[in-house]
Amino acid sequence: MAGLLNIGLTGVNAAQGQLITTSHNIANANVAGYHRQKVIQASQAPYFSGVGFFGTGTKMQAVTRSYDQFLENEVLNAATKQNMYAAYYAQISQIDNLLADPTAGLSPSIDAFFAGVRDVAAAPTSSAARQSMLSSAQMLVERFHSLNERLNEIREGVEYDIRASVDQINTLASAIAELNQRIVVAQSAGPTKPANDLLDQRGQLISELNDLIQVTTQVEDDGMLSVFFGSGQSLVNGNMATKLAAVPSKNDPQRYSIAIIPRSGTPISVPERLITGGQLGGLLQFRSESLDPAQNRLGMLAVSIASAFNNQHKLGVDLAGELGLDFFQVPTPRIYPTNAAVVGFDFDTNPNADDISGLGLLTDADYELKFDGTDYVITNLSTRASKTLTTPVDSFEGLKIDVSASALAAGETALIQPTRYGAEGIKTAITDPRLIAAGGPVMSSVPTTNSGTGKVSGIVMQDTTGVIPASSPTWEATITFDNTTNPPTLNLPSPGGFAFVDPATGALSASATFNPATMSAGQEFTITGPGGFTFTFTLSGTPANGDVFNLVPTRAGLYDSPPSDTGVADNRNANLLGALQTTKLLFANSVGEPTATFDTAYSQLVNKVGNKTHEMKVSEQTQATLYAQACETRDSLSAVNLDEEAADLVRYQQMYQASARVMSIAQGLFDELISIVR
Repeated sequence: MAGLLNIGLTGVNAAQGQLITTSHNIANANVAGYHRQKVIQASQAPYFSGVGFFGTGTKMQAVTRSYDQFLENEVLNAATKQNMYAAYYAQISQIDNLLADPTAGLSPSIDAFFAGVRDVAAAPTSSAARQSMLSSAQMLVERFHSLNERLNEIREGVEYDIRASVDQINTLASAIAELNQRIVVAQSAGPTKPANDLLDQRGQLISELNDLIQVTTQVEDDGMLSVFFGSGQSLVNGNMATKLAAVPSKNDPQRYSIAIIPRSGTPISVPERLITGGQLGGLLQFRSESLDPAQNRLGMLAVSIASAFNNQHKLGVDLAGELGLDFFQVPTPRIYPTNAAVVGFDFDTNPNADDISGLGLLTDADYELKFDGTDYVITNLSTRASKTLTTPVDSFEGLKIDVSASALAAGETALIQPTRYGAEGIKTAITDPRLIAAGGPVMSSVPTTNSGTGKVSGIVMQDTTGVIPASSPTWEATITFDNTTNPPTLNLPSPGGFAFVDPATGALSASATFNPATMSAGQEFTITGPGGFTFTFTLSGTPANGDVFNLVPTRAGLYDSPPSDTGVADNRNANLLGALQTTKLLFANSVGEPTATFDTAYSQLVNKVGNKTHEMKVSEQTQATLYAQACETRDSLSAVNLDEEAADLVRYQQMYQASARVMSIAQGLFDELISIVR
């Protein structure tokens, strides 16, 4: 009877364990990270009798959870990528909305500014037109400032999120290390006695950590879990967690980099390329791939517009006949540390030269300047193109680098940001509308005594040094046409300080060829004058022998008695200023020809950001689908199905009742046996 009673008791105990486990599953059905548990039953060892083996009941071997490491890894991989794309998309969509806005973007302000320039060209003496041009210039500057300010706000938000993510990573890593210790203690009874609930808690922490940064894990022999990130950097090792920190970048104090804090306390920087996946990976990738280039391109446009406009503006004269001044204040490049070198823009070193085409060398990249103890090497951080500086003052991609007083030690580097703060630093330098240099410094006159049809047009300054005399007497260049030579020539007075420039050799000569038979449609000539000024002009038509063409400074009328207002109504330089909007000045190709206008460069930025935004949106949606599928596959094995659990409750209840009935029968038989003995 005792054997029958014991068998029933084992059944009752097993049924009770099944009921407890099923109830536990039901209670935790909605707990994140919980895996369905089940009781593993087995028969107890039988005993032998003369007729064979008789069973002795059942036993509970273990309580396990429905868990598959492969399926869990699939979920983790999909989740970390989705979080990366989601973080990237949330940030870049802000830039896309900002730059592509038809009213808040930069294009309307550029159009309005150059429309103001063209209004001055149409009415160069109009005070209203000139004031309107200054107002539109200020609006352009303010638009640059507002766009840059918004990008700075986005940057501040990214930097804050990076610090917050690092703090969360540290919290989760410490919690995982603590759970490692608790799991080792709980499983000290043996590997067949898993601490299911603690393992689920640790798995959930791994999932949350993986949402922030992509991690890999490895279960050690003692049951502890090692966690790694990047290319194998340890984050959790046993019951010890490695601390991360967001520290100011060594070269760029405006941004945070990720560093490991060892026991020595000295931060060890982790290269950004090693931090992938999760929210942190998405933020770092967005910052380097989209935010930095967008702000650099915006700053490059500010630098380019200011420099190109200044260069052309200084080639003209204002209402008083004085040479033009800087119209904009051109932002200067930034370098960290500041004592590493002096950096400027190479295309702005000679304000009198027609070097606007030098803008085409400028890029929207950041640069690294490295000193190896002997040489300085500058490297474009986007293209990795580099150059070893051959002199203390050298040029590279539109930049002029002066290392003559550099404080860099051997092996040290500096970060150069030529355009990052361009949109922040641009300002208008002129407030008086009379100072707008709408006129040209040189004008032509054709005497009424000329009998031919020759005429001078298209005078364009290249260098204004000495072109406007400080006082009387003033200069005058008289060109005489001589058709008695073969071929016919144009002659300048000699001596007189004037000479034609041979376009092929650069040689100077007092005469130049002009054959009306082949050149009547127009031939361009370049002249240098006393003091160094240089300009080009076009002669067309058919001059008669002895016809002369006079070239004089626009201010010449100021020396007349009484003074005249020659040049006040001149719009030649204003026309050239207006033409800058549609002139290709940026992004020179392999043969040095610029390929983009200001509008084109901005459109490229808008298109690039828009395409990247769409890419991130599609990637996030795709990854969300993959994540849902991975979760569904995992949950088909691991999740709690309440219908199944309800059915199990009935089944285990019946098992309990049946086992109790066995015990009841054993008790009845025992009582009957006792009564017989009595």
